[in-house]
Amino acid sequence: MSTWDQGRLCEFAAADDLHISPYREDGRTYGTPTWIWSVVAGGDLYVRPYNGPNSRWYQAALSQKAGRIRIAGTEHEVAFEPGDDTVLDAVDDAYRTKYAASPYLEPMLRSGPRSTTVRITPAA
Repeated sequence: MSTWDQGRLCEFAAADDLHISPYREDGRTYGTPTWIWSVVAGGDLYVRPYNGPNSRWYQAALSQKAGRIRIAGTEHEVAFEPGDDTVLDAVDDAYRTKYAASPYLEPMLRSGPRSTTVRITPAA
């Protein structure tokens, strides 16, 4: 499994412009880029769907397990996997720190979005 280098993670942690494009059902065509919040926790990049498991990009990401992201002015081919339960508290803390001033923070910490945390890694 590939991992992000520390410099790239620092850029990602500061960025607020992640656009996610999981592959469509054909496994080759990227979906429409969707802007979402992202955080770095425990040396990895994570995202959550505001609408929890009903989110279309989330369903595509888990189904296809790959796609593309655009963040901090760069594009990356990536892999998607469910976030491990052991990192959920750290991801919550990262959301609290990065998005403290947002009225949308509390919904992102609720069970729906929390249970659908996605880890993003560079494609192998």
